[in-house]
Amino acid sequence: MTRGAASAALILLAMLSARAEGQPACAPTRPDMLGPFYEPNAPERSVTGGGLVITGRVSSTQGCTPMPGALIEWWSANPRGDYDAEHRAAQRADGAGRYRYETDFPGRYPGRPLHLHVRVTAPGHKPLVTQLYPRSGQASMEMDFVLIAD
Repeated sequence: MTRGAASAALILLAMLSARAEGQPACAPTRPDMLGPFYEPNAPERSVTGGGLVITGRVSSTQGCTPMPGALIEWWSANPRGDYDAEHRAAQRADGAGRYRYETDFPGRYPGRPLHLHVRVTAPGHKPLVTQLYPRSGQASMEMDFVLIAD
């Protein structure tokens, strides 16, 4: 066996061993601050405006398995830069762990870049709180949320 083939075999063996030992197969989504405007019990809906569409999948760090039924909570400033009830939503990931959310492009308020807040929860996993930072004029974003198993 050549030295290169032996190295490749060792790398493959290490990867398979890590999966067999239950090591994360997907990197978890980076958390971000909750912020002062979170309110539980947002209405269940997938549209709170128009102009920005966010799509993706919710999965687990363990095996990258999809998380059907994961709860995704959204809140953001309206186009004027004010938080309001119209820009709060909760939705469930579908049977493949996928979601689609449509909202107004968030307005800027002093001291913060344009952003949307997200909280994702699922049984047997740690809650994820993060933020998305769309670029000015961006019409769509793809974002997968990967939760850490308890």
